Amino acid sequence: MGLFENPLTDYNMVDQLGSQEHRELAREAVRRSLVLLKNGQSAENPLLPLPKMESKILVAGSHAHDLGNQCGGWTIEWEGLSGNNLTVGTTALTAIKNTVDSTTEVVFKENPDTEFINSNDFSYAIVEVGEHPYAETDGDSTNLTIADPGPTTIKNVCGAVKCIVIIVSGRPVVIQPYLASIDALVAAWLPGTEGHGVADVLFGDYGFAGKLPRTWFKTVDQLPMNVGDPHYDPLFPFGFGLTTEPTEKYDDTFPMEM
Repeated sequence: MGLFENPLTDYNMVDQLGSQEHRELAREAVRRSLVLLKNGQSAENPLLPLPKMESKILVAGSHAHDLGNQCGGWTIEWEGLSGNNLTVGTTALTAIKNTVDSTTEVVFKENPDTEFINSNDFSYAIVEVGEHPYAETDGDSTNLTIADPGPTTIKNVCGAVKCIVIIVSGRPVVIQPYLASIDALVAAWLPGTEGHGVADVLFGDYGFAGKLPRTWFKTVDQLPMNVGDPHYDPLFPFGFGLTTEPTEKYDDTFPMEM
């Protein structure tokens, strides 16, 4: 293979890294991989796709405007790093602001209390919470919980206004205690730098199509749990994923026209 004779990589195409074409492909990967786990309190009354034109909406959560949290581990740094100074990209908050109608007021508050929520007339809220970046054994967990203050944010927001919760994580995490109060639930995994892929499906430019590649448990006491186990009783089974239709038709095939 010539590895010892030519141990270093070829830098001829290094200027293409992070190109717009690559980012568009990454954005497509995001919207195709998102899994819609819940859509409304009943099938007859779906919440998604969201309307782009509202008077005022709330965006909340520790991961809504944090590029490092979106990317997870193995991003520039070994363990990854929270914050927006690690790499270049678009957070979910920025994507939402760029997607909604220009007349829609987008209010961002990372961990709002109920008084703040009740004092504003929000049409709906988008909450993005999840895990902090990790790699290898640093990510080992015996409880698989959402990082604080995520649970509090979910309780405060979803207890006061229609809410869409987006989970950013490298694996299924504990969500059952909050599920009843959540109107719509999305597993976003680690969407990386292209937060526009999240907004693409939330607002109906494209439909949800992703399916769970892993069983989503109810409690960690059930683990390990796999398809075919005698007492297989998941919160969401392997391969589960609701679908939506786009509000407008787009050609989402590869290769993409630029």
